[in-house]
Amino acid sequence: MKPATQLQFRLGVASRAAAAIFGGYALAASASSLLAVVLPLHKSDAVLTATLLSFVLYTCAALWAFAARSALRGWFGIGLLTAIFLLGILAHRGLA
Repeated sequence: MKPATQLQFRLGVASRAAAAIFGGYALAASASSLLAVVLPLHKSDAVLTATLLSFVLYTCAALWAFAARSALRGWFGIGLLTAIFLLGILAHRGLA
């Protein structure tokens, strides 16, 4: 393997890992925040349910980061869902 190709491969893996770790965290946090306030349950039950669902979303985001065809697609998919959840939070607060 040529050094340039090897460097490109390693940077792609590093980018996917960053998308899985940081992007997945942002996705899970934004989803958990939105679901905690919009689920039609008692407050404590809504928070618990949202938190448990955020673990599932974090795992799915990590899987998506490495299953996507490219690191850019991984970032885009995770970023798009995170933006949707953030817009939902803003809409719920009446800011959007």
